[in-house]
Amino acid sequence: MNDAGLTPADTTARHIADVAHSAGIRLVASLPDGWITKLIETFDADERFRHVAVNREESAIGLCSGAYLSGIGTFALMGASGFMTCIYALTKINFTYQIPLLIGITNRGATGDGAKFHQSNGLYLKPVIDALHLKYVTITRQSELPRLAAAAAHARTYARPVVVSFGRTLLKGGDDAE
Repeated sequence: MNDAGLTPADTTARHIADVAHSAGIRLVASLPDGWITKLIETFDADERFRHVAVNREESAIGLCSGAYLSGIGTFALMGASGFMTCIYALTKINFTYQIPLLIGITNRGATGDGAKFHQSNGLYLKPVIDALHLKYVTITRQSELPRLAAAAAHARTYARPVVVSFGRTLLKGGDDAE
């Protein structure tokens, strides 16, 4: 823990929340994932945000898209495997109506992820994102966290979703080696 009693993961989660707030994000919809637990807890406890826990990733897409139409900056936060279930919702809602959306996912299946059952994400995640012509940003180092705000701004300019992937070591408060 550091001087303020915060773990490195707490500090990183707060930094991500600060960047999200500076980017105009006010509503965060999330579905639990072990890697982003601290981040979800941070958004939920932060009075600058309205956090909504959803039961399906597609619900996060719909909720955030509707909120955008009422002028609210949004962030859908989920695991990489959950993102893979959202393809229809993204193409039907966000592509059809050109609704920007910032989507934060875990970088599951990346080098160093020891969970064998998530390795398929490493094989298929990026090709699926590329097939949809979505912009994709990987953040693995503390110094790269400001890229989250740039991704949010680009989603608004691009009028489509932008995916931001967070590395595991980053979410624990360090920098990923990759």
